[in-house]
Amino acid sequence: MKCADEFRSREITAPLVAEIHREAFRPVRLMEVCGTHTMAIFRHGIRSLLPDTVELLSGPGCPVCVTPAGHIDAFVSAVRRPEVIVATFGDLVRVPGSDGSLADARAAGARVEIVYSPMDALALAAREPERTVVFPAVGFETTAPTIAATILQAKRQGLDNFLVIPANKTMPRALEALLDDPQLQVDGLLCPGHVSAIIGAEAYRPLAERYHLACAVAGFEPADILAGLLSLVRQVNAARATVDNCYSRVVTAEGNLRAQQLMAAVFAPVDSEWRGLGAIPASGLALGEDFRRFDAMHVLDLPLSTARDPRGCRCGEILKGRLLPPDCPLYGGACTPLHPVGPCMVSGEGTCAAYHRYSDLKTSRRTAAAGQSTVRPYQGHP
Repeated sequence: MKCADEFRSREITAPLVAEIHREAFRPVRLMEVCGTHTMAIFRHGIRSLLPDTVELLSGPGCPVCVTPAGHIDAFVSAVRRPEVIVATFGDLVRVPGSDGSLADARAAGARVEIVYSPMDALALAAREPERTVVFPAVGFETTAPTIAATILQAKRQGLDNFLVIPANKTMPRALEALLDDPQLQVDGLLCPGHVSAIIGAEAYRPLAERYHLACAVAGFEPADILAGLLSLVRQVNAARATVDNCYSRVVTAEGNLRAQQLMAAVFAPVDSEWRGLGAIPASGLALGEDFRRFDAMHVLDLPLSTARDPRGCRCGEILKGRLLPPDCPLYGGACTPLHPVGPCMVSGEGTCAAYHRYSDLKTSRRTAAAGQSTVRPYQGHP
């Protein structure tokens, strides 16, 4: 089955929607794995275009959301040291750990700097050699190559005051753990475009074959997403599980080999704790032996606790597709974007943040396990 890239054209968005309505003649449950897909689906109102037979679930594709509270505590512990500057992406700042957030530490006088790339953090370390700059290395395969390149550059420059807290995670092993959960019943995966650009579309072939699961790699424009969903519906109808690359203008079968080489040069696979999914073997990236001098956990002797999620927070179950955000007792009350309790309400890619911003709360409350659809019927236009 081949998914034509011309589906991205705006002129055929409406025909794509109409085709999904024709093909989706029986219930199908599909999960988008990428947080960027989650936000795009909400922002463009894609759920409202789909028939009642198509149910969309959001998976563990938000890197900030799956970072466990113990790592957040390590970030906070580092920045509370007077010689340390934490240079981080903005969506990490307000994520609460068990002992506050980076924003709380900054309000108390600690120095937290927002950067747009790890190279910005390295430049900060070069400008302020008397301070230790710590970069929280959070993200999937999308960010790992740039972090690896930054560490290699730090080694070339001989900058000993630049450190990272390794918290990167890799996607395929997490998807295996997710699909091994008997409580999750899905018919297909909308696979992440950004991650797939690095690891390649064929990385999902074992999932399709082992779980007889439809997979489609998609981009982020509405037509990209609709093309991916149509591919999944067609695969389910044909009882044919394969990997359909609907984003071939960016994603190849083998991925970005140079980026993969960078990751392999600096990182080594390690067991990793995921919020909601628990410990997953070989799903994280630790610094290799030659780069331990850049590991803040080792150099600063930072503790890594097994902190629990905040009481009442259901982020873990939301990340596994068991619940939707309105099913969390804190959602929209104690937990809002202004006063978040859990990470899913903080990150721009978080499912709770997406629901809170775009959903009609009166009609969206339901459990994912019930399999009931709340999308509005197709009105004949995108």
